Amino acid sequence: MNAPRINLPHANKGDLTKGSVAKQLTRLTLPMIWGIFAIISFQLVDTYYISLLGTQPLAAMTFTFPVTYLIFSLTMGLGIAMSSVVSRQIGEGNQDKVRRLTTHGLMLAFLTGSVLAVLGLCLINPLFRAMGADDIMMPMIRDYMIIWFGGNILLTVPLVGNAALRASGDSFLPAIIMTVAAVINIILDPILIFGMFGFPRMELQGAAIATVFANGCAMLTSFYILYARKKMICRDGLHLRHFMDSMKRLGYIALPVGLTGTIQPIVNAVIIGLLASYGAETIAAYGVVSRMEALAFTIIMALSSAMIPMIGQNWGAERFSRVHETINKAFIFAFGWSLFIAAIFLIFGIKLTGLFSHENNPEFLYTTGLYFGIVALTYAPGNLVTGWGSVFNAIGMPRRSFTMIIVRMLCLQLPLAFIGNHYFGVAGIFAAIAITNLSTGIVFHILNTRILRQHEGKTQ
Repeated sequence: MNAPRINLPHANKGDLTKGSVAKQLTRLTLPMIWGIFAIISFQLVDTYYISLLGTQPLAAMTFTFPVTYLIFSLTMGLGIAMSSVVSRQIGEGNQDKVRRLTTHGLMLAFLTGSVLAVLGLCLINPLFRAMGADDIMMPMIRDYMIIWFGGNILLTVPLVGNAALRASGDSFLPAIIMTVAAVINIILDPILIFGMFGFPRMELQGAAIATVFANGCAMLTSFYILYARKKMICRDGLHLRHFMDSMKRLGYIALPVGLTGTIQPIVNAVIIGLLASYGAETIAAYGVVSRMEALAFTIIMALSSAMIPMIGQNWGAERFSRVHETINKAFIFAFGWSLFIAAIFLIFGIKLTGLFSHENNPEFLYTTGLYFGIVALTYAPGNLVTGWGSVFNAIGMPRRSFTMIIVRMLCLQLPLAFIGNHYFGVAGIFAAIAITNLSTGIVFHILNTRILRQHEGKTQ
């Protein structure tokens, strides 16, 4: 009995090897902006409501950012692998492998989420103590992270499932799934944090419960769509030989991409540790500007995600001219958007961050202004590195992306942060970020353009 044909969205629109590159990038990116904004809104909404509790709870929340981002990055390694491998198989027209890879990817997501949850629960105290959390903040951090780690599986499975949907050329349904989850989180946050409508006041615990419940709704919806509507899940997923083959294909990309993703939050955790010596206000300010950057560059993240299935399908079909056209159009837009955001933050940054400082703390406002004044103008070259990471992940060269992040974060930003902190304090730490963005953006763009041409010649 033949397996049902995979349902690509909107007839032939799931085929990204034909038609206008600009229109297809736009069609993929717009829903992703929506979806990624929904994901980011989880922590942004949490941050806003927690800020109403005071500077200390907000600082405690900031300590959790690198750790939750670390878990998110590890999961996204598998998600990016899913998007890359599945999109190339779709480009080659191999539907049986698409179905098997999707099924096995979801199984790996469940296993990965379980392992990370157990490790996280065991390491809460030593991990956050090493980051500089004191006796005042640790109880609040534990309140949040015990619940967050406990529900980690509910985050990993829908992230990987949505990546499979995007690989098929459908970015609309994943956006809907995450938007509904975000709305649930927005509704539950104030109710559980402040104790409304008969619920007890749970503060950071309430924020974590709202997030976990919303992720659970996303997981159930994603699985239903993949199985019932898209026909992308097979029933013989436990066949050992096929499972090992899928693990090899997905792991080849997921492991280096996952490791790449862990480096940035680890370095960020070190930076927070350095900033901890300057007080809770400085930590809170850094947490807020980080969330603002994530929100402002939602469109860049969406564009980078859209590049993976777009480049993956065309690379699999050996339509290299469309690959280069995709890269050029995406990079031009990303560069212009980064300059626009830099101007906004330089002009209005302090006023915007002031929305999160209801105590009008001068140290908080000074730190946010200092950060934007030093870092904002380097957003444009810094985001080029992100784009190139998506390019190499899409064509099955994750080690190149891994090398870029090693050089960027460990060889440059981390040592420069220690040097800057020693000689110039907080300003020196922020200068390390700016120098890294500028230097790696320019150098990697020149080198990677040549490397891509060489790899294309070997493929033909």
